[in-house]
Amino acid sequence: MFTGASFPLGPFTPYAGNPILRPRGASWESANLYNPAALVDGDEVILLYRAHADDIISHIGLARSRDGVTFTREDAPILSPSEEYEQYGCEDPRIALIDGTYYLTYTGWDRRSAQLCLATSTDLRTWTKHGPLFDDFDTFKTMDPRGFNWSKAGVIVPRRMHGKWWMYFGEGAIYWATSDDLIHWTPGTADTDPMYSPTPGTWDEALVEIGTSPVLADNGLLVFLTNGATRVVHEGGTVDVDYRCGQIAIDPDEPTKVIARLQEPWLRPQTFEDMHGLVSNVTFVEGLVKFHGRWFAYYGQSDTTLAVAIHDPAEPWGRALRDDGEA
Repeated sequence: MFTGASFPLGPFTPYAGNPILRPRGASWESANLYNPAALVDGDEVILLYRAHADDIISHIGLARSRDGVTFTREDAPILSPSEEYEQYGCEDPRIALIDGTYYLTYTGWDRRSAQLCLATSTDLRTWTKHGPLFDDFDTFKTMDPRGFNWSKAGVIVPRRMHGKWWMYFGEGAIYWATSDDLIHWTPGTADTDPMYSPTPGTWDEALVEIGTSPVLADNGLLVFLTNGATRVVHEGGTVDVDYRCGQIAIDPDEPTKVIARLQEPWLRPQTFEDMHGLVSNVTFVEGLVKFHGRWFAYYGQSDTTLAVAIHDPAEPWGRALRDDGEA
């Protein structure tokens, strides 16, 4: 687990060279490329990203970088649909490395249910799939019930709390689950009782979703980057959903309670790529690493391209005060 953070973590500045990865060629990643997990391996950043061709059947690819912004991709995906529950896509990965094993959570999509699935590996190439984790669980149930299994988006905390392994998961609202072996997971509550829900009247009033694996702040809190959305009503009555990025903090002594929330998003759609694509007006964060002393937050742009925002700890919040010579 990365340490040396604070809450809120930032400020993050989108990289001037974004997008850092785009679709390419006539291959499996020819149409859209987005929503990456991230980790540090020695002197490299590794991205496990979602991509697909015009068939919109997602696979997960791997790319490496020695500077955090310039990536070299492998030609073939490292994880592809092979089971009925994921026949139309392996989507939106998050990853944790624990005792030499990679635990990859991802969404298995069959064009009806979006199910949180788990795969494990020791080399990032040969994967054992453990299937969907939560049968008959709908993380939208308290707001806009799907009526079937909908349990996407999960991050594993890479250290035990209260003698258990913990996972935070859910799109729509956020829930928690625990495990003794990192393979079999038990939700802590029913799907009618989330630990964190959207905040009415704010930028994440339509939904909240866990984004990145947590980092450990200097004061002991776990800090998560999150995703939220609000509905934007245009002239004529058309409605779009605008996805932005936020943060929450959890005290490991009370791991089922969100004790702090960033009141405004730290990232929102601003550029052409952020506002135009397969699903427009989306900045969607899934990967966060500390690399060479800086924080790199990797996010998808409108489900079409992949970007990064960077935080240098030498540039904390409060730049206006410093520029005015008051602090």
